[in-house]
Amino acid sequence: MASKKYDVKDLRLSQEGRKRITWAGQDMPVLQRVRERFQKEKPFQGKRFSACLHVTAETANLVQVLKAGGADVLLCASNPLSTQDDVAASLVQHDRIATYAIKGEDNKSYYSHLRAALDHKPVITMDDGADLVSMLHTDYSVLAANLIASMEETTTGVIRLRALEKDGKLKIPVIAVNDAATKHLFDNRYGTGQSTIDGVIRATDMLIAGKRVVVAGYGWCGKGVASRARGMGAKVIVTEVDPVRALEAAMDGFEVMSMKGAARIGDLFITLTGDMHVISGDHLKAMKDGAVICNSGHFDIEIDLDALKKLSTKVEKNIRNSVDAYILPGGKRIFLLGEGRLVNLAAAEGHPASVMDMSFATQALASEWAVKNSKKLKPQVYEVPKAVEDWVAKLKLSSMGIKIDSLTKEQQTYLSSWSHGT
Repeated sequence: MASKKYDVKDLRLSQEGRKRITWAGQDMPVLQRVRERFQKEKPFQGKRFSACLHVTAETANLVQVLKAGGADVLLCASNPLSTQDDVAASLVQHDRIATYAIKGEDNKSYYSHLRAALDHKPVITMDDGADLVSMLHTDYSVLAANLIASMEETTTGVIRLRALEKDGKLKIPVIAVNDAATKHLFDNRYGTGQSTIDGVIRATDMLIAGKRVVVAGYGWCGKGVASRARGMGAKVIVTEVDPVRALEAAMDGFEVMSMKGAARIGDLFITLTGDMHVISGDHLKAMKDGAVICNSGHFDIEIDLDALKKLSTKVEKNIRNSVDAYILPGGKRIFLLGEGRLVNLAAAEGHPASVMDMSFATQALASEWAVKNSKKLKPQVYEVPKAVEDWVAKLKLSSMGIKIDSLTKEQQTYLSSWSHGT
């Protein structure tokens, strides 16, 4: 597989993919500004990049920017159901970017594509869930010595990498792109909030108004989904394990209860925790006939799918696009969306380009910062530099036609001084 320069579904889809990429690009003005500078300065000249990301039109704009900066880029999918096959074809056909991604690929193909990405011998990696870096720490650990840094795009991935760091086993510098304010405050909240509801509606044609929507997890993604569901008229219930977040949800006006209590009354369940078996077999048993369950966390482990299969007497696959019906004893039906994978990408198109504009501009600029500071970086998890954050935010405001105030010298002096009292 790695001997081939690509593995995509059908190159004949490339023209449609090109249209999709161009459409997304017109709503990504910050990233286009980065591209203009990278084309002139070539900060990545001669550098090999391997990116394990969702292969979408927005991601295509990012890898085009990296290539414009001189990088030798390879892209593979971070999720078997998130790939847009026409986009993958276009990247190969029109951009000559090595791409390994097929929507619905099996585990064998998925991991062969990860290996192709590491056989590329990258000095910078980009990850969405830390699967690529996990493989680099095991089967490809020899590459660690030459790796400048890895960019991690998701909450789930950052959790895994901080655990590696805590155990003293992290072998490479990592930039926690997910933790950047220009990423999680917007991408996670507004992007996940809108695209998750979009995925649910596309899959089910459900009227959200009046439904009891159970949101598992009140991090930034959960806040976004809960807010959008309430805005559409849902009765939103939040479940949490963190007492501070649970308190915040309660004070934001949501009903907060345990999943055990919510399981009995919920109509639609959405998991967004980054942890496993948030919906367990016992919860599934308690659900009412017709309950719809889905996941918008990175991996397909938040719903105990093995328990669901064991509880079921029959499974009716694909009764609608991205909907499987699990029939339990007595005829009770539970509807699973997107096979338990990211519903916003399995059943819809992922985040709007406008919000990914900030995330991917931050991603590109963090990569440039890592290259410039490569001799100083150690095997640890780094935050995105504030200068990068401020530049992205200011440019995004400018693209929206918004002006803000600046501190006067007097105000700057006051804020940096301790001598001024009341």
